[in-house]
Amino acid sequence: MSEKVWIGAIFLKDEGGYEILLKSLKHYRKRLRTIANSPELKDSAAMFASVLNQQAMKTVPKIDEVIKKIQNSMDDIQTVKSLSDEIPFFEKALRCYESDIHKAQDTGHEYFVKLVGDMVEAKNDLEVIKNAINKIKEYSE
Repeated sequence: MSEKVWIGAIFLKDEGGYEILLKSLKHYRKRLRTIANSPELKDSAAMFASVLNQQAMKTVPKIDEVIKKIQNSMDDIQTVKSLSDEIPFFEKALRCYESDIHKAQDTGHEYFVKLVGDMVEAKNDLEVIKNAINKIKEYSE
């Protein structure tokens, strides 16, 4: 019986997937650091906002750790394969970035537009994000 191969490792290392992943993680970190300014949070109850803000601040160091892991593993495919444990976290960061791009486009709210930055580039990232989400979850049969 042969071992399954994580296609996501090939995507990250050889197909440049690490670029969108790093971009999404950095966006996710920025989103969590500014979550108190989010229009969604401002509309929620004060107690809920406080809990959410605390959880966000606990997640930021994890993002920094994962970014370092990615940056330190790009030279060796075996090391990249060890990143497969982070698939749920990668997916969360990619979906956060994707969601915020859509919110910026659909609502035009200043918070999301500033958070996303260059809207032309972000719009182009949507297809790359979709591809990345599929690839990082993929294993050979």
